[in-house]
Amino acid sequence: MSAGITSDFIRRIPKTDLHLHLDGSLRVPTLIELAREQGVELPSYEEAGLRERVFKDRYADLPDYLRGFAYTCAVLRTPEALERTAYELAEDNLAEGVRYIEVRFAPQLHSDHALPTREVLAAVARGLDRAKRAHNLSAAVRSGADIPFEYGIIVCALRSFNARMSAYYRRLLDVLRHAPRKEAFAVASLEMARAAVALRDREGLPIVGFDLAGEEAGFPAAVHRAAYQHCHSHFLKKTVHAGEAYGPESIFQAITDCHANRIGHGTFLFAADQVQDPDIDDPAGYVARLSEYVASERITLEVCLTSNLQTTPSIPRPEDHPLKRMIEGELSVSICTDNRLVSNTTVTRELERVARHLAPTRHQFRNLILAGFKGSFFPGTYREKRAYVRRVIDRYEALEREMAASPAGAGP
Repeated sequence: MSAGITSDFIRRIPKTDLHLHLDGSLRVPTLIELAREQGVELPSYEEAGLRERVFKDRYADLPDYLRGFAYTCAVLRTPEALERTAYELAEDNLAEGVRYIEVRFAPQLHSDHALPTREVLAAVARGLDRAKRAHNLSAAVRSGADIPFEYGIIVCALRSFNARMSAYYRRLLDVLRHAPRKEAFAVASLEMARAAVALRDREGLPIVGFDLAGEEAGFPAAVHRAAYQHCHSHFLKKTVHAGEAYGPESIFQAITDCHANRIGHGTFLFAADQVQDPDIDDPAGYVARLSEYVASERITLEVCLTSNLQTTPSIPRPEDHPLKRMIEGELSVSICTDNRLVSNTTVTRELERVARHLAPTRHQFRNLILAGFKGSFFPGTYREKRAYVRRVIDRYEALEREMAASPAGAGP
């Protein structure tokens, strides 16, 4: 491990996951059990079979990676299933020392006339809150020996969709069947943005952010400008999947058209060779100015290392990922899982991979951890967030002193 950063240290420090898809992070036994209960057909009803056929260590391409979501979304269409899955997700994170998560999902994929958007979001909140209460009432938290667990929900809009994806999209596309398809995408996003703000403000649901996910190429974020402007005007924080499968211009558009506070992935931030606008006569300069803006404005990048390696053939090894350049450039970078099930990973594994392959210094590793807490859309006041981050820093530094004092922690 880099600089004496051990697996035990990584396990014990407080951690975050800011980019965590609910429908990509089920437990396999839960998926199988829910599928049996609901009559959802799976390629296998054994964990080994699903790991071999669907949820693999390597994928051929992004469509292969996304194939499993057809099964997970199919079983997440009852309040009970959503609440259970959210609770188990929080429990899994708590077990590995994660103390803050932001769970994102598209309610439209789970709702129909019998399960409205409000109940989808409320069910997930109930599951997360149940885990939070159990942890925060523990003796360790009450004595100050452990960090309280906090969470937020990020509502996702989709860059594109089709009628097969859910009853909601089927009805919407039927109503707008004579309109351009991109208009339907924009309408769905704006409706979701309005619902997110209303449910946060009127019903107190713990919605902390708005996201735009889905295929980037051919589906620009600018189409969803009205939805993001609504969130911006109502002080709802914003993140955008950008630079995951498209170049720096996608990140620029997320910042300028969508007022993004954070960027999901940002993998191709430095890829000057992917700049396509013919009016940009100096791609290298454009990328340098863009990355400097992202750095200076502390726009946090939600980096999902394993997921990127699985879906981006041009990045075959961790050492080839631009994460190292991001770290060396002192950008605000938080290490995330993306999809715990689909990528077969945890926050601990992601951080171990970073420490093992990218050799960050202790100071750089500390910055990665704290960026998650500092860049979070914390569901409280600014003062409350500062106090929470302070507790995290104190805990981290105490564990760091322990590591430095132990023989195993000796290192540069």
